This record gives sequence, structure tokens and C-alpha cells, in this order.
Amino acid sequence: MIALSTRILEVTKELPEGAPIAAKALLHLGKRAAVDQALSRLAERGKLLRARRGVYLRPVESRFGVRAPSVEKVVEETKARSGETIVSSGAAAANHLGLTTQVPVRQVYLTSGPSRELHLGKQVVQLKHAPLWQLTLANRRAGEVVRALAWLGPKTAERALRSVSQKLTPTEVRELKSAASSLPTWLARPVSELHV
Repeated sequence: MIALSTRILEVTKELPEGAPIAAKALLHLGKRAAVDQALSRLAERGKLLRARRGVYLRPVESRFGVRAPSVEKVVEETKARSGETIVSSGAAAANHLGLTTQVPVRQVYLTSGPSRELHLGKQVVQLKHAPLWQLTLANRRAGEVVRALAWLGPKTAERALRSVSQKLTPTEVRELKSAASSLPTWLARPVSELHV
């Protein structure tokens, strides 16, 4: 009879990089307590990474050694499996748009789901619950503008919006204006005044 930990490793080898592994998904292999214990032992031996309580990740093996899965892959897999909206933080968006030279030290993402931390080896990724208006236009550049302005706050948002709007295409400006009704008043007013 094949050991439970060996069977778990065989199943996880089929998963893409960054895919979360939870005991509930492995109950076809054994009883819950046995699966939990096997996952814990695999993590202790370095065969799996414990991302957070009850969630594990398979490390990536390459010719250079073993590493944690990439943050981007973990975020994409989490999005796909949970159905949550997950986007980069306002600080990362502001940096990407050139509104600040500060480079975020911590990996922070905004999510429609609960706040939590994922441990990818020595790196910690924070998923912070955010209001829906900050998640609007999730995979669009106009949405990145919304998150950057939310991070900058009411005092500097209007000036930053004037600066960044010059870099947007007419389509992106229209997308941003279409989201104005879902934004707080301090942001909706300057956004609705933009000219295409």
C-alpha cells in the first residue's frame, strides 16, 4: 500500500505552479485527520510550503534548486480558485503609473475576499479586503488609476489625476469616467470633470 504522503505528492505534481493545496481537496485519499497530519509532515520535510493555516503550496524545483512559487502565479491561482477579485495595491499602482517613486517593500494586494497573509518561503504576501469601488475596473489601466488615487488620498488626488490623465488613451479616460458613479464623492467629482 502506498503511503498517504506519497499519494498526496503525486496529486500535487499535477497542479500548476502556485495552486493552493487544501486538505478538503484531498479527502478522497484518506480521512481528514490523516490528510492534515500528512500535509503537516510534508511541510516539515520541505516537500510542501505552508502558505497559511490549512493551505499549502508545492515548491518549484528547477536545475538551480528549490524555490517558492512566484507571487504572481499564487495570486492568479488564488483568483481562479476562489472567484475573488484580486488587484495590486494602490501603492504599487501609483508607482507603476509614475505618481510616486516609492517602491512598495511589501507585496500587498487588494481583494474582495477576506484579509489574510500568504507565506511563500521567506516572503509574505498580504491580501487586504478592500471596498468594491477600489476593485472597480480590476484588470484595466483605468482601475489602476482609481487605486493609485485612493492610496494618494483626497488632498493630492486631483493634482495626480491631472498628471496621469495626460498619459491615458481616450478609451481609458472614458472607462475611468464610467466608473465615477461608484467612487466616493471626493474622487468622483474630479474624475467626472475629465475631458476625453
